Parts: sequence; structure tokens; C-alpha cells
Amino acid sequence: MPDQALPPPALHLPYEDGPHRMVMGLAAIQEPQWLEWDSRAPLQIAERQRLLREKRSAVLADTPGSELACTEMRDVLAAWLAQHRPGWQRPSQPADGHPLGEIAPWAVEDFCLMRPGPEGPVLIAAILCFPSRWRLAEKIGRPMQTIHQFVPGYGETLGRPVDRFLGALKEGRLATRHNWSIHEDPALYQPTGHGMTDHDPSITAENAGETLWLRVERQTFRLLPESRVIAFGIGTHVTPLAEVVAVPGEAARLAAAVRALPAEMERYKSLRPYRRALLDYLDRNTMEAAGEGSHGRGNADGVDLGSAGQS
Repeated sequence: MPDQALPPPALHLPYEDGPHRMVMGLAAIQEPQWLEWDSRAPLQIAERQRLLREKRSAVLADTPGSELACTEMRDVLAAWLAQHRPGWQRPSQPADGHPLGEIAPWAVEDFCLMRPGPEGPVLIAAILCFPSRWRLAEKIGRPMQTIHQFVPGYGETLGRPVDRFLGALKEGRLATRHNWSIHEDPALYQPTGHGMTDHDPSITAENAGETLWLRVERQTFRLLPESRVIAFGIGTHVTPLAEVVAVPGEAARLAAAVRALPAEMERYKSLRPYRRALLDYLDRNTMEAAGEGSHGRGNADGVDLGSAGQS
């Protein structure tokens, strides 16, 4: 499919306007829905290739014994693309010496490979070019509970359910969920930034629509049948806040979701530097739209997606 024919990316709006809930928010998907392919692709793939050249050790990692899983990930992805992306052909010559590096230009998603173990699933390999404020080098080789130890409420609420879900995932059963956050930087590669609290006076209610971005991860899960490793896909969407509030009802929904965040999650998501400006901007837009009587979601996903924190 030529670049000019690529469709616009979906606008995923997974935040909730009710009380904050720490839930997995999983939804089953069919095989053709595993990956997205849209107008993000040229920019994101170019950025992924740049990062592989300039920051390879930061965005690609593996552990001893992960070779079979990495090769299987490459081959499963190649087979899926040949079937579900018309015109795609597997390159005749590998572009990279590592199977996960080789797939970098094939999809907009990053992939983390997790192997079930006594302490829960362990991150054994990854191509992670677009982290949302975490470093791959600090997580590789560790179980999920340890990886998410700084996520407020994860250990008490989500740790065991996540481990059970990943341990019971069956071949051919694909699932998805979404994470959301508000960032002051649209960069795709963001290995740092959690826990910021200092006020940022440069972001105001007048410019928040242009200086803040909704960052959403569309996450997918599938079992690689030979290695019995879970392929965790992460597709990143970065949307200017002004485009979000242009959807009827979304300013009010997002404001309610932000207000419902517990203080520790608000701090974890680094909302404090611009929380007041963000809420003032959303409230103003809500008031301006009040006379129109539009309170629709604008998200066609039609599934319940929770507010689980990011790693």
C-alpha cells in the first residue's frame, strides 16, 4: 500500500469519566486486528530506524536463551504481514543482524517478549523504540511484578491478575488493551519523565491545546506457539490535545478522568506540572460546547478500557 493511501490513525480515547479503577481492561480481537497500519507508519518507522542506528543498546535488548523466541517473533510477524497486508513481501536480505532489529521497519508497533516463569512472566527480549518514560535496560530480564513495582496500586490490584492472564494465554487467542497519559512532549522516544512535580509556567490554559498531547498505547497480546513466549505489542498514538477536545464531549470526559486520578497516580503520570492549566483548558472547552448538547464519546472501540498505570 503506497504511503499516500494510508488511512489516518484511529483516535483511541480510553480514559474513563467515572471513578478511577485499576483494571486490565482487556478486549478480545480477531487475527486481522492484531496490528495497525496507518499514516503514522512513515514517520514512526524512520524514527525507529534512526534510534536503532544511534541508540541501539537502549532500544533493543535480549537475554541468553531468547534466540528461538526472537526468531519466531520475526517469522510470525512475516507470515501475518504476508496474509493481512496486501502487497507486502519479506525482504530478501535481512536489514539487521538481530531478528527483532530486522522487524523494526515492518510495523508501527514495538514488541516485548515475555516468558512465563515461577515469579510470573519475565521480559526476555524487546525492540522498544518508543518507551513511555521507562528504560528497557532497567527492565530486561525481570518479572512483571518487579517491572511495575513503581506503578501505584499495581502490586496490590493488578499484579496477580496480569500474571494469571499471561500464563493462561492460548494460541490463537489475541487480546488488546489501552493505556493513556498526557505529555508535554510529543517525542516518541521518552525513556525518562515519571514523577515530575515542579510547576511548568510555560503551559497555560490558553496554549494547552498546542503544548500538551494525549499519548495512548494500544497494547496487544499473543502467544508464540513454538517458544510459548508472549508477544506484547505496543502501538503508540500521540495526538495534540486540541484534536481531542474537538471531539464532542471529550473535554468533559478527560477533565473528569484527570480529576478522578488518585494523588499517587497523578504524580506517577507527571500531571502536576501542568494539571491546573490542563483542567482550566478542558473546562473552558466544556463550557463553550455546553449549549450544543453533545456528550458522545467519539471512540468507536466499544469496549471497557481501564485506567491501569504505565510501567
